[in-house]
Amino acid sequence: MKATEIRELTEDELQTKEVELKDQLFKLKFQHALGQLENAMKLKQIRKDLARIHTIRSERRKGTEQ
Repeated sequence: MKATEIRELTEDELQTKEVELKDQLFKLKFQHALGQLENAMKLKQIRKDLARIHTIRSERRKGTEQ
């Protein structure tokens, strides 16, 4: 997910997306631990998306959104 796509979401949508991504990340970590994960890059992508969401939510709280 790109930052521009994330910026278009409302606060409620961001919160929902964050919960979904955290759930996916948990499941992927579990699969990775069991050796069943086929695409390890998916972990990296989800972590990046979560970081983007956190950054944008922080910007909005501070009022510095670009």
